[in-house]
Amino acid sequence: MKRLLRAAGLAVGLLGAAGAARAGEMVNGGKLLLTGGVTNVEGAGGGGLASWATITGYETVDGVGANVHGTMVNLPDYDFRAYGASLGFRDRIEVSYARQAFDTGATGAKLGLGSGFTFHQDVFGAKLRVAGDAVYAQDSWAPQVAVGVQFKHNDRGAIIKAIGGKDDSGVDYYVAATKVLLNQSLVLDGTLRATKANQAGLLGFGGGKKDDYSLQFEGSAGLLVTKRLLIGAEYRTKPDNLAGLKEDDWMDLFAAYAVNKHLSITAAYADLGEVATFKGQRGLYLSLQAGF
Repeated sequence: MKRLLRAAGLAVGLLGAAGAARAGEMVNGGKLLLTGGVTNVEGAGGGGLASWATITGYETVDGVGANVHGTMVNLPDYDFRAYGASLGFRDRIEVSYARQAFDTGATGAKLGLGSGFTFHQDVFGAKLRVAGDAVYAQDSWAPQVAVGVQFKHNDRGAIIKAIGGKDDSGVDYYVAATKVLLNQSLVLDGTLRATKANQAGLLGFGGGKKDDYSLQFEGSAGLLVTKRLLIGAEYRTKPDNLAGLKEDDWMDLFAAYAVNKHLSITAAYADLGEVATFKGQRGLYLSLQAGF
């Protein structure tokens, strides 16, 4: 928690300075609160677990936006942490980076890895809005649609091979459709992801059961209780590639609160099911995002 708060404080300072320096050159802040989404576990703009079609930041078609984030998930037998940054250009293109840490803690000794053994993964992402406008096309049923790609690299190649994973690097491809229904105060998203990733890549890619791409679904539904508060739920299906290491779908119940257009907080109850032979991996998800 202390690391997360320090990261958020640093982020606010850095982004505040950057925003002041560029205020005369960019048109920012044109989006409504929370309609650009928050930052998901892989660094892309969206929900907590799902990637959305929205472009990160509050920029309009004439500006540039940016975010930094810190995320933590406390589970009974593991801890997950991530931090990163993303840029949005003219509400059309998004590029992102996230550094993830999957800490086995005391469970590492039970798995024969050693106490505190940690998997690290770098995620580089890009997203392109190809059609629609999630917010301002209220007279149309059509959602905003974006296509995205994420390159992932894990630093524990030897362990991944030992547990039956085929590779320590992989690429995910996805197409997302997002719609904000202002009259109903609803935010809806559906995403299809082509992936080989085991536990989103934290345990490598491919395995003894399957080493081909599979199509997975990510869905989000949120209610704008106020202009600052979004509550909802997400569901993300997962491949099951590793022999002997069952992988369950992910889900969460979340609340995202925008303090202002520069700082938002997301809290959730996340259920990740079985992870590396340990069942019932449910716990608190907390993410801080700072940007413009």
